[in-house]
Amino acid sequence: MAGKSQPQKLKKRIFKSYLTSTVSISMVLFLIGMLGLVLLNAERLAQYVRENIGFTLVLNEGVQESEISDLQKALKSTDFVKSVEYIDKETAAERLKAELGEDFTGFLGYNPLLSSIDVKLFAEYATPEKLVVLEKKFMEYPQVKEVLFQRDIVNIINENVKKIGFILVFFSGLLLFIFSALINNTIRISIYSQRFIINTMLLVGATDRFIRAPFIKRSVVYGIAGAFAANLLLFILMYSYSSEIKGIVDMEDFKIFGIVFLADLVLGVLISWSSTYFAVNKFLRLKFDELFY
Repeated sequence: MAGKSQPQKLKKRIFKSYLTSTVSISMVLFLIGMLGLVLLNAERLAQYVRENIGFTLVLNEGVQESEISDLQKALKSTDFVKSVEYIDKETAAERLKAELGEDFTGFLGYNPLLSSIDVKLFAEYATPEKLVVLEKKFMEYPQVKEVLFQRDIVNIINENVKKIGFILVFFSGLLLFIFSALINNTIRISIYSQRFIINTMLLVGATDRFIRAPFIKRSVVYGIAGAFAANLLLFILMYSYSSEIKGIVDMEDFKIFGIVFLADLVLGVLISWSSTYFAVNKFLRLKFDELFY
């Protein structure tokens, strides 16, 4: 009975070590997948931010509705305008009341605000250089009295978009290195628990390739399982918060999800294979008395 229980205990120990490796791989690949989604959607995020930059075209006093309608049509027909919103002076006054928390028209006795049109641009036109050109172009319309936009914020946003892109790439590389080291150490520990089995196989004349094969095969299988688990968890999380991240991640862009899935799968297999290969090689080179240290 004692002889039979020993192999069972060893099998359970080996299974637990590989299960720990699989869970570790899943968690690491989940984090890598999340970072990958952010990186692949970085341009979309930048576009989302830029397309929320726009102009306010303050209209002349007494401009007719037909003239306003003509101006809106003219703006919509251009290549650079994404959307327009007409705000009459009454609506503008209500919004300002809400912001100030008091009725300024009652104090002044009249509404000093003018009607305006909020213009949102396509992302490629929301750069400091093009905005200056567009400002002059908007002033050419006879219905427009003044053109307003936050020049300093535009410069800050464009500078920060570039910085964020660089930081994300650097941070991704650093995390990939750290996560690979963590998976590598986890797999090494699981192989360490089987070092005496490797030595026994050497003693009976097994070749290095023959000894490595089952370890690598098992490790790759667990790496694939970890990648599938990581992707499943990632997709569940993304769809659970799809409304919150709508402007950042496009849930209908299956191409990006496919790239992340394949990247996780390849990394899971590659890291598992390489870590197992080198870990087994290490114990193949050790003498029997060195196995105890």
